[in-house]
Amino acid sequence: MERRWAELPDIVKTPGQIIGRHGVGCEGTHGVFPKCNLKCTPCYHSRDANQVRVDGPHTQEQVAAQLGLLRTVRGPRAHAQLIGGEVSLLPPDDHAATLAIMREHGREPMSFTHGDFDYDYLERLALGDDGKRRFTRLSFAAHFDKFMYGRRGIERPPSEKALNDYRRRFADMFAKLRREHGVRYFLAHNMTVTPGNLDEIAGVVRDCRGMGYGMFSFQPAAFLGDERRWKEEYREATPDAVWAEIGRGAGRTLGYHVFQNGDVRCNRTAYGFCVGERWYPFLEEDDPRDLAVRDGFFRYFGKVSFTGTPPVLLAAKLIRVVTRHPGTVVTAMRWLARTIRRVGPGRLLRHRFRIRPVTFVMHQFMDAEVVAPAWEMMQRGEQAQDAKLRATQERLAACHYAMAHPEDGILVPACVQHAVLDPAENAQLRTLLPLVEVRTSVRRPATQEK
Repeated sequence: MERRWAELPDIVKTPGQIIGRHGVGCEGTHGVFPKCNLKCTPCYHSRDANQVRVDGPHTQEQVAAQLGLLRTVRGPRAHAQLIGGEVSLLPPDDHAATLAIMREHGREPMSFTHGDFDYDYLERLALGDDGKRRFTRLSFAAHFDKFMYGRRGIERPPSEKALNDYRRRFADMFAKLRREHGVRYFLAHNMTVTPGNLDEIAGVVRDCRGMGYGMFSFQPAAFLGDERRWKEEYREATPDAVWAEIGRGAGRTLGYHVFQNGDVRCNRTAYGFCVGERWYPFLEEDDPRDLAVRDGFFRYFGKVSFTGTPPVLLAAKLIRVVTRHPGTVVTAMRWLARTIRRVGPGRLLRHRFRIRPVTFVMHQFMDAEVVAPAWEMMQRGEQAQDAKLRATQERLAACHYAMAHPEDGILVPACVQHAVLDPAENAQLRTLLPLVEVRTSVRRPATQEK
């Protein structure tokens, strides 16, 4: 974390910065299963992505190599996304084996999907041949938006609201898995935003926040991937407009400076919880007392790893910190009292103190036309003079989301992966893992030809 903090550009070294103070950022896989069976606009996949077959041994081999480098460079604990194409195209056993590899490398894995699979697949992923649990917890991110074409039962969704039954069905599968087999879960809901669905964001948040999703993530579309799928003036859906619509759905203005993940031009995050239908932030960004709580958390608990630490060991770590710094208990109790007053004791009683953590996120990817030249200059050690390219370089240097290239021993930002490296990588994979076995003609000896 100290190294990550030192590497950050000064512009993002803010009091709320998480990178380097309570984590190293997020990680993702690439080139492990690029194929998807839905046709979506927009999509960051390159032209060749769907010409590569899904191959379980290839996925496991590549994930092991990539996660090995990430562990070496970024330490023993992090959140990592099993991403690249449609994860449910992996056979359940291969999917499970890959998640196990990620956990062996100290990662908390999250599988990325369009959610168009059945309970049978989920159950076979979670349970071994002996019927026993392979995992005590699964994390999935499901992508739903009306520009995804080919979903079973709703080939071309007419609206975001028309997808709500499918969003609920996906979440209900995990609730059933927990009831029947005791497998806990965390679900994130992802949605790409263009001018064509910008005004439907608030409805998605209102309609779906009680379905069981712990995170709602929105990505304004970027000019990445296959340009044949660029259908709109994406940049009309500005970050401010998208964030305002998320807040409208949450029922209040959302602050995003309490905690910062990298550069706020790339990521905005609001951490909070729901009591009934109302959402509340854990910390109010305009209350100095809450900001003092944040600063105290970083100071005393920042280096404690909450992810992947066994509960007994985590409890011991927390007790040690509290014993050394008893003032943290007073700070925590004052924060708790303020939060109860904000929610209202009556509301808490009516809802039987049922509190559902819900996080809102916006990720703003950058366009290929600026990422490619900015990255090329960074590789040469040059600082751009053009304001737009210089801003791109700052955002790349502060990237929260990295991907590993063990063949070169380097990590790259996700925008670089999709804008610069994916096309060549997927073209190579198309040869390595073709969809159809290529038959080559064998030339007969000259004597046979005669």
